[in-house]
Amino acid sequence: MKVKYFPDTDTLLVSFSDRPIVETRDLNENVLVEFDEAGRVVSMTIEHAKQQTDVGEFSYQLSGAV
Repeated sequence: MKVKYFPDTDTLLVSFSDRPIVETRDLNENVLVEFDEAGRVVSMTIEHAKQQTDVGEFSYQLSGAV
């Protein structure tokens, strides 16, 4: 999983895999979710990220088996 923040556009990109994207759905006017051919989530794009999330408080925790 990769998380990238683009401060110039205030966009947050969360990539869950490198599988090819075949479909994009709008969850709302600021959040897009991209899916692969099997319907699995590949990535999520959040526009106006500072308003939608707490970008400055990002943390990551791994629990359990992967």
